[in-house]
Amino acid sequence: MPTPVDLIVPLKAPRAGKSRLRGAVDDAVHPALVLALASDTVAAAVAVARRVVVVAAEPETVTPLKEFGVEILAESGPGDLNSALRQGELLLRADDPAAVIGALQADLPALRPADLTAAIAEAPGRRAFVADWAGTGTTLLLSAPGGSLDPWFGAGSARAHAVSGAVALRAPAPGLRRDVDTPADLAQARDLGLGPATAALLGEREQPQRGGR
Repeated sequence: MPTPVDLIVPLKAPRAGKSRLRGAVDDAVHPALVLALASDTVAAAVAVARRVVVVAAEPETVTPLKEFGVEILAESGPGDLNSALRQGELLLRADDPAAVIGALQADLPALRPADLTAAIAEAPGRRAFVADWAGTGTTLLLSAPGGSLDPWFGAGSARAHAVSGAVALRAPAPGLRRDVDTPADLAQARDLGLGPATAALLGEREQPQRGGR
Protein backbone atom coordinates (compact mmCIF):
# COMPACT_ATOMS: atom_id res chain seq x y z
CA MET A 1 0.00 0.00 0.00
CA PRO A 2 1.28 3.55 -0.73
CA THR A 3 2.44 5.52 2.29
CA PRO A 4 -0.27 8.02 3.32
CA VAL A 5 0.47 11.67 2.50
CA ASP A 6 -0.65 14.48 4.78
CA LEU A 7 -0.24 18.10 3.68
CA ILE A 8 0.32 21.37 5.54
CA VAL A 9 -0.79 24.61 3.88
CA PRO A 10 0.50 27.74 5.69
CA LEU A 11 -1.57 30.87 5.23
CA LYS A 12 -1.07 34.47 6.29
CA ALA A 13 -4.07 36.65 7.05
CA PRO A 14 -5.68 37.38 3.64
CA ARG A 15 -5.67 41.13 4.28
CA ALA A 16 -1.90 41.08 4.78
CA GLY A 17 -0.83 38.32 2.40
CA LYS A 18 0.45 38.60 -1.15
CA SER A 19 1.53 42.25 -0.99
CA ARG A 20 3.26 42.01 -4.39
CA LEU A 21 -0.05 40.92 -5.92
CA ARG A 22 -1.76 44.19 -5.02
CA GLY A 23 -3.05 45.94 -8.11
CA ALA A 24 -4.34 42.74 -9.72
CA VAL A 25 -7.77 43.62 -8.30
CA ASP A 26 -9.18 46.55 -6.34
CA ASP A 27 -7.66 46.82 -2.87
CA ALA A 28 -11.00 46.05 -1.25
CA VAL A 29 -11.11 42.74 -3.13
CA HIS A 30 -7.50 41.77 -2.42
CA PRO A 31 -8.25 39.66 0.70
CA ALA A 32 -10.90 37.76 -1.26
CA LEU A 33 -8.38 37.08 -4.03
CA VAL A 34 -5.84 35.70 -1.56
CA LEU A 35 -8.53 33.43 -0.11
CA ALA A 36 -9.60 32.32 -3.60
CA LEU A 37 -6.03 31.31 -4.44
CA ALA A 38 -5.93 29.25 -1.25
CA SER A 39 -9.36 27.75 -1.97
CA ASP A 40 -8.28 26.42 -5.35
CA THR A 41 -5.05 25.12 -3.81
CA VAL A 42 -6.73 23.17 -1.01
CA ALA A 43 -9.50 21.90 -3.29
CA ALA A 44 -6.83 20.11 -5.33
CA ALA A 45 -4.93 19.03 -2.22
CA VAL A 46 -7.86 17.32 -0.50
CA ALA A 47 -8.48 15.26 -3.64
CA VAL A 48 -5.05 13.65 -3.23
CA ALA A 49 -3.93 13.84 0.41
CA ARG A 50 -5.33 11.84 3.28
CA ARG A 51 -5.36 14.90 5.49
CA VAL A 52 -4.84 18.64 4.90
CA VAL A 53 -4.04 21.05 7.73
CA VAL A 54 -4.10 24.81 7.14
CA VAL A 55 -1.86 26.64 9.63
CA ALA A 56 -3.39 30.11 9.68
CA ALA A 57 -2.15 33.35 11.21
CA GLU A 58 -5.80 34.46 11.65
CA PRO A 59 -7.98 31.34 11.64
CA GLU A 60 -11.22 33.32 11.78
CA THR A 61 -10.48 34.88 8.39
CA VAL A 62 -10.08 31.57 6.55
CA THR A 63 -13.05 29.59 7.88
CA PRO A 64 -14.52 29.24 4.34
CA LEU A 65 -11.74 26.72 3.68
CA LYS A 66 -13.43 24.31 6.09
CA GLU A 67 -15.97 23.49 3.38
CA PHE A 68 -13.21 21.54 1.62
CA GLY A 69 -12.70 19.30 4.63
CA VAL A 70 -9.41 20.81 5.81
CA GLU A 71 -8.42 21.30 9.44
CA ILE A 72 -7.51 24.84 10.49
CA LEU A 73 -4.79 25.23 13.09
CA ALA A 74 -4.05 28.59 14.68
CA GLU A 75 -0.43 29.58 14.17
CA SER A 76 1.24 29.90 17.56
CA GLY A 77 4.93 30.31 16.76
CA PRO A 78 7.04 33.37 15.92
CA GLY A 79 5.08 33.98 12.72
CA ASP A 80 7.49 32.82 10.03
CA LEU A 81 6.65 30.27 7.37
CA ASN A 82 9.04 27.56 8.54
CA SER A 83 7.85 27.70 12.14
CA ALA A 84 4.24 27.39 10.95
CA LEU A 85 5.18 24.31 8.96
CA ARG A 86 6.99 22.76 11.91
CA GLN A 87 3.88 23.36 14.02
CA GLY A 88 1.73 21.52 11.48
CA GLU A 89 4.32 18.76 11.22
CA LEU A 90 4.25 18.14 14.98
CA LEU A 91 0.48 17.71 14.88
CA LEU A 92 0.49 15.33 11.93
CA ARG A 93 3.49 13.31 13.04
CA ALA A 94 1.97 12.75 16.48
CA ASP A 95 -1.02 11.08 14.86
CA ASP A 96 0.95 8.99 12.33
CA PRO A 97 4.71 8.70 12.84
CA ALA A 98 5.19 6.82 9.56
CA ALA A 99 3.35 9.18 7.19
CA VAL A 100 4.78 11.29 4.40
CA ILE A 101 4.24 14.92 5.38
CA GLY A 102 4.23 17.68 2.79
CA ALA A 103 4.34 21.47 2.81
CA LEU A 104 2.25 23.02 0.05
CA GLN A 105 2.20 26.73 -0.75
CA ALA A 106 -1.25 28.36 -0.72
CA ASP A 107 -0.97 30.39 -3.94
CA LEU A 108 -1.49 27.78 -6.65
CA PRO A 109 -4.80 28.65 -8.38
CA ALA A 110 -4.04 26.48 -11.43
CA LEU A 111 -3.22 23.42 -9.33
CA ARG A 112 -4.94 20.18 -10.33
CA PRO A 113 -4.94 16.87 -8.43
CA ALA A 114 -2.96 15.28 -11.26
CA ASP A 115 -0.09 17.71 -10.61
CA LEU A 116 0.19 16.62 -6.99
CA THR A 117 -0.27 12.97 -7.85
CA ALA A 118 2.59 13.10 -10.36
CA ALA A 119 4.96 14.74 -7.87
CA ILE A 120 4.09 12.34 -5.06
CA ALA A 121 4.48 9.35 -7.36
CA GLU A 122 8.00 10.48 -8.30
CA ALA A 123 9.13 10.83 -4.69
CA PRO A 124 8.40 7.55 -2.88
CA GLY A 125 10.75 6.96 0.02
CA ARG A 126 12.63 10.23 -0.42
CA ARG A 127 12.55 13.73 0.99
CA ALA A 128 11.88 15.76 -2.14
CA PHE A 129 10.69 19.11 -3.44
CA VAL A 130 9.12 20.79 -6.46
CA ALA A 131 10.72 24.05 -7.57
CA ASP A 132 8.54 26.90 -8.72
CA TRP A 133 8.23 28.20 -12.29
CA ALA A 134 11.38 30.32 -11.94
CA GLY A 135 13.37 27.47 -10.43
CA THR A 136 14.34 29.43 -7.32
CA GLY A 137 11.42 28.92 -4.95
CA THR A 138 9.64 25.82 -3.65
CA THR A 139 5.95 25.05 -4.03
CA LEU A 140 5.91 21.55 -2.51
CA LEU A 141 8.23 19.87 -0.02
CA LEU A 142 7.72 16.21 0.93
CA SER A 143 9.31 14.30 3.78
CA ALA A 144 10.45 10.72 3.52
CA PRO A 145 8.05 8.29 5.23
CA GLY A 146 8.45 8.94 8.94
CA GLY A 147 11.21 11.47 8.27
CA SER A 148 11.61 15.13 9.12
CA LEU A 149 10.16 17.72 6.77
CA ASP A 150 13.05 20.12 7.56
CA PRO A 151 11.63 23.18 5.74
CA TRP A 152 13.96 25.86 4.38
CA PHE A 153 11.42 28.20 2.80
CA GLY A 154 12.44 31.77 2.02
CA ALA A 155 14.51 33.45 -0.68
CA GLY A 156 16.30 30.80 -2.76
CA SER A 157 14.46 27.94 -1.08
CA ALA A 158 14.90 25.54 -4.01
CA ARG A 159 18.67 25.66 -3.60
CA ALA A 160 18.37 25.54 0.19
CA HIS A 161 16.23 22.42 0.03
CA ALA A 162 18.63 20.78 -2.43
CA VAL A 163 21.61 21.60 -0.20
CA SER A 164 19.77 20.16 2.79
CA GLY A 165 19.49 16.84 0.94
CA ALA A 166 16.04 16.96 -0.67
CA VAL A 167 15.68 15.60 -4.21
CA ALA A 168 14.42 17.96 -6.92
CA LEU A 169 11.41 16.38 -8.63
CA ARG A 170 11.14 16.62 -12.41
CA ALA A 171 7.42 16.06 -12.98
CA PRO A 172 6.16 18.84 -15.31
CA ALA A 173 3.15 19.51 -13.03
CA PRO A 174 2.51 22.99 -14.49
CA GLY A 175 -0.18 23.99 -12.01
CA LEU A 176 2.01 22.95 -9.09
CA ARG A 177 4.95 25.03 -10.29
CA ARG A 178 2.92 28.17 -11.12
CA ASP A 179 2.77 30.01 -7.82
CA VAL A 180 1.27 33.50 -7.86
CA ASP A 181 3.15 36.42 -6.30
CA THR A 182 2.53 39.19 -8.86
CA PRO A 183 -0.13 40.23 -11.38
CA ALA A 184 2.08 38.80 -14.13
CA ASP A 185 2.12 35.43 -12.32
CA LEU A 186 -1.67 35.55 -12.11
CA ALA A 187 -1.88 36.13 -15.85
CA GLN A 188 0.30 33.07 -16.46
CA ALA A 189 -1.85 31.00 -14.11
CA ARG A 190 -4.86 32.16 -16.10
CA ASP A 191 -3.20 30.85 -19.25
CA LEU A 192 -2.85 27.45 -17.58
CA GLY A 193 -6.46 27.46 -16.39
CA LEU A 194 -7.64 28.91 -13.10
CA GLY A 195 -9.54 26.92 -10.53
CA PRO A 196 -13.19 27.75 -9.86
CA ALA A 197 -12.76 30.10 -6.88
CA THR A 198 -10.18 32.36 -8.52
CA ALA A 199 -11.96 32.25 -11.86
CA ALA A 200 -15.25 33.24 -10.25
CA LEU A 201 -13.68 36.10 -8.34
CA LEU A 202 -12.14 37.43 -11.54
CA GLY A 203 -15.42 37.01 -13.40
CA GLU A 204 -14.18 34.21 -15.60
CA ARG A 205 -15.22 30.67 -16.27
CA GLU A 206 -13.03 27.87 -14.99
CA GLN A 207 -10.90 26.64 -17.87
CA PRO A 208 -9.39 23.19 -18.49
CA GLN A 209 -5.73 23.22 -17.58
CA ARG A 210 -3.29 23.51 -20.45
CA GLY A 211 0.03 21.70 -20.46
CA GLY A 212 3.51 23.04 -21.07
CA ARG A 213 5.42 25.93 -19.64
